Amino acid sequence: MATIYLDHQATTPCDPAVVSAMAPYWSELFANPSSRSHRPGLEAAAAVEQARSNLARQLGVAPEQVVFTSGATEANNLAIKGLVEARRQRGRHLITLATEHRAVLEPLRYLAGHGFDLTVLPVRRDGLVDLNQFSEALRDDTLLVCVMAANNEIGVLQPLDAIRELCLGRGIALHSDGAQIFGNRPFSPGKLGLDLFSLSGHKIYGPKGIGALVLAEGMILAPQQHGGGQEGGLRGGTLPVPLIVGLQRAAELASRDREARLERLGGLRDQLLVGLLELGGVRVNGSLEHRLAHNLNVHLEGVDGTQLHRSLRRQLAVSGGSACSSGSPSHVLAALGLTPAEAAASIRFGLGRSTTSEEIHQAVEVVAGVLRELRR
Repeated sequence: MATIYLDHQATTPCDPAVVSAMAPYWSELFANPSSRSHRPGLEAAAAVEQARSNLARQLGVAPEQVVFTSGATEANNLAIKGLVEARRQRGRHLITLATEHRAVLEPLRYLAGHGFDLTVLPVRRDGLVDLNQFSEALRDDTLLVCVMAANNEIGVLQPLDAIRELCLGRGIALHSDGAQIFGNRPFSPGKLGLDLFSLSGHKIYGPKGIGALVLAEGMILAPQQHGGGQEGGLRGGTLPVPLIVGLQRAAELASRDREARLERLGGLRDQLLVGLLELGGVRVNGSLEHRLAHNLNVHLEGVDGTQLHRSLRRQLAVSGGSACSSGSPSHVLAALGLTPAEAAASIRFGLGRSTTSEEIHQAVEVVAGVLRELRR
């Protein structure tokens, strides 16, 4: 049996239509978009601006509010460090959650090592933040709050609307890592009124190496990558035209099939859950109600995590946590109260466009066989 790929939250395959859209810009229309003195450069620049405008429309913002980056990690760093550097006179207190992606936690910890006061709030057993505890953590000198829209490991959706209201009343900037939610649920950072929103191309069947930071109107950041003054002076470096075109095309395709995809993958996720629960000793990690439709994270009792994943990888492409964790214990599952052993014996299933009902059935059979062997 061929390996069944169920790790779409780590990355997705590039859609053939996206590959086709990018193709001319690798060779035929290869010019540098900053070279405005000749026609090829102007054509490349026009392609970038068309992609920016189309993407901005989907995000509910103006084109000038979209800054292209190499991905969500760079966007997170630009948002966090850029805002703090630009507003350092307004306060020195930063707030985030224990379940954030490392691309948010590490920049914040870096700032904490340089004189800023960082509060890392715990989450409940279901992965959601306690809004009363969050409200109590806000201070007069709170400068920035970072809360991801959808968790990359457990798929839990934080109450961003309520969090935004609490921040808005105090003039506190709110940043959200939206790499997992963009293209997978109806979501508009413009309508929600987020100050900073990061996204990535390879999570939505686009190319790797491209993402964007969406800024609220009038938002001022200190650039973190200096060079030729591209992207309004916020991000120096030659723009990767093929990747930008690919990102916009992937976002467009994701918008078109999003509702149907949500319904189909939600049904497949429920099929997977029912099949796994029938095996016994299976517990869902995180809220099942407030969750991405294509995510399921479960703990399997009575097995060694290392042996579990070693046995599963022969037939299933699944993970035990973030693709960025390099095999270390999941800090997200630890924040939910799981022990290191329980976290190691947990599986993240990430369903995608190509996932079929037959693959879900086969995946349950594979897990059942491994559990029989390991629990013997």
